[in-house]
Amino acid sequence: MRASILRVSRLDVVVAAVVTIGTVTTAFVPDRQPWWFLALTVSASVPVVWRRRAVFIVGGVVGGSTTILAIAAPTLSHPPLLLLPYGVLVCVYTFAERTLSPATRAAGIGALVAGVAVSLVVPGEDLETYRYLVTAVVAAYAVGVGARARRAARAAERERERRVQEERAAAVERERTRIARDMHDIVTHSVGVMVVQAEAGPLVVRDDPVQAEAVFEAIAEAGREAVGQLRLILGALRTGRPYDGPVPGVEAVPGLVGNARRAGLDASLDVRGEPRPVAADVDAAAYRVVQEALTNTIRHADARTVAVRLRWSADALEIEVTDDGRGVPDLREGHGLIGMRERVTSCGGTLAVRSAGRGCTVTATLPTA
Repeated sequence: MRASILRVSRLDVVVAAVVTIGTVTTAFVPDRQPWWFLALTVSASVPVVWRRRAVFIVGGVVGGSTTILAIAAPTLSHPPLLLLPYGVLVCVYTFAERTLSPATRAAGIGALVAGVAVSLVVPGEDLETYRYLVTAVVAAYAVGVGARARRAARAAERERERRVQEERAAAVERERTRIARDMHDIVTHSVGVMVVQAEAGPLVVRDDPVQAEAVFEAIAEAGREAVGQLRLILGALRTGRPYDGPVPGVEAVPGLVGNARRAGLDASLDVRGEPRPVAADVDAAAYRVVQEALTNTIRHADARTVAVRLRWSADALEIEVTDDGRGVPDLREGHGLIGMRERVTSCGGTLAVRSAGRGCTVTATLPTA
């Protein structure tokens, strides 16, 4: 603690040296003053070097010594021609420049006013001295307040820059997460359909050449769709701009059901209520929920039938995808289910996945108003 108080900067040493020279000189020009006067000039100037460490203690010592000098100077046989309160002005600046509580600042200002008043009234100074000293003290305080305001402005600017950087980093992370979800959905769905069709291809080629053509066309169509969407996403990654390409929505759900049929499932689509335009994020979330649910059914469920139901109401769209597969006794959330849940919750909706015995049901409710 003591070492911390004694440690000062070079600037503080230079300021204290200048103040000391200017104050102590009055003890020798034009006439040499008594030793106690010299000691008072030293105590009114040298402590300035520690003003940043203990502004109130230093201010009290410097201000008290200066007040005694002002009272004692007229009693000397050869009073100094010029007695300037350099140390007081530097301490006033430092006090005004500090960030303090209102109560502490009020107490400091009260002590300052009292010290200045005593220094002027007791020696019986003239009006010119009053004007000079009050102007000097007010000017020093104003300069300190200005320095504090500039420091606060710089701190506020740094805080704004930090927040902007954090917001940019968060935006990049959100975009990265969105692109990762899109790539996962595109690749798993399209590749899943292609794998299922390719595995069935050799059997169909031998037994039903006409059906084989449809199988290979389904593989090609799934590949073209995946390549088109991946090209848009990878283009966004190369340019660094947000991905704002066309995203399939609810109107593309029949195409997903058709892909499920081509993959060998007995897939059906039931739409009830009056479809209406919805927000872009809700539209994309509805499509991706159906896509991921059908992908899981095609790849993992070993199902024969799957039913997609869309229920439009005044303020919500309810999506339900049900299959008759083997179910998932120990339901664990993988990347696909996590992505679905993130999409739905970001829109203000809810997602539920139920699996008991045979079959699995995915239900999502999305706001439309």
